[in-house]
Amino acid sequence: MKIIDGGVCAAKGFKAGAIRCGIRKSQTKKDLAMILSDCECSAAAVYTTNRVKAAPILLTMDNLSNGKARAVIVNSGNANACAPFGIENARREAMAAARALHVAMEDVVVASTGVIGQTLSVECIEEHAGSMEMKYGNSMAAAEAIMTTDTKVKTIAVEFEADGKTCHIGGICKGSGMIHPNMGTMLSFITTDCAISSEMLDKALKADVKKTFNRVTVDGDTSTNDMCCILANGMAGNLPVEQEGPDYDAFCAALHMVTEDLARKIAAGGEGGRQVKNIEIVIKMAAEGEGASKLMTCTVSGALDEDTAEQLCKSICSSSLVKAAIFGSDANWGRVLCAMGYSGAAFNTEEVTVEFASKAGTVTVCEKGRGLDFNEELAKEILDQEEVEINVTLQEGSGNVTCWGCDLTYDYVKINGDYRT
Repeated sequence: MKIIDGGVCAAKGFKAGAIRCGIRKSQTKKDLAMILSDCECSAAAVYTTNRVKAAPILLTMDNLSNGKARAVIVNSGNANACAPFGIENARREAMAAARALHVAMEDVVVASTGVIGQTLSVECIEEHAGSMEMKYGNSMAAAEAIMTTDTKVKTIAVEFEADGKTCHIGGICKGSGMIHPNMGTMLSFITTDCAISSEMLDKALKADVKKTFNRVTVDGDTSTNDMCCILANGMAGNLPVEQEGPDYDAFCAALHMVTEDLARKIAAGGEGGRQVKNIEIVIKMAAEGEGASKLMTCTVSGALDEDTAEQLCKSICSSSLVKAAIFGSDANWGRVLCAMGYSGAAFNTEEVTVEFASKAGTVTVCEKGRGLDFNEELAKEILDQEEVEINVTLQEGSGNVTCWGCDLTYDYVKINGDYRT
């Protein structure tokens, strides 16, 4: 298994395209993208847990109920959430893609990202979708078109083997602010040429997202539009994966490499972030949080069980005070314990060890729940790095979890203070 170029076009038979259709105020930024498979795909998706779901989410949930799809259309600049004519406009967007790509409307995944509560200018999509040039190897254009407050393109592809055949899986995603478990303003589109049934695809995706995208937090807000969708067209020529076994394990390992990489990129680029700080929860999305300057990776080990470790880890990563301390390179370990204390998870407060780490070194700041004398200059140097780890060790069991997040900076407030303008 190895990382390759190509994003969503790395797998055989997938094209992508992007165009500026006029949804966004920008006169230069592309705001509409499409992805197309040469043949019908097995398909699966996971969606936002927010009770308020955008119209594209509701339509896609219906379209994917049979586990099949061929195309994706996604616009940026308008979320089509809580907006007039929401479902009607989502259907019109799907029909625009269907006409342009010569597929059935029911085989189209629809996604939107942007401002909530405003009517989608679907006429712009209908006018321009047909003129979009769909090309193999065009993943980067699609990745750029789905960005909103993102500052970096997030894409990856992996090559692996199944049934002795070379298979490929790749993805693009956007996510910067409103990122909080479970999934938040996060759109991810993954394609593979591995032949796999929709049932096994759904099983693999749901299990994987729980340990990647759902362990990223930027700002504690969960969006109305989150979606992670995967299409598998089977063009690698392997025998279809229809049950657990070595080929399913190989697929799951490749999928995990893709989603973990994208998740980390989101955390590192969080809104207002300036550094990437390690609170081991999820990585690429964390790294790209709105305004983020640091990626945090937080790892909790030795907890009673995995659920307890995850609860503690997410609480640390979500803490505004922990994020602010990371921004200021302040080894304020008391905020870590505080976040653990209000997490609702049970743990022995007198068996907690906390350390900060980065490429500059490691410093233990708390042991058995009590502060230690430590080198403040070394601690600051460690926390000054773009990627920082917060490692928490307990002595209660085998529960180990890593989550990702980012620091909280002045820029986050600036970005979100005038988001609509």
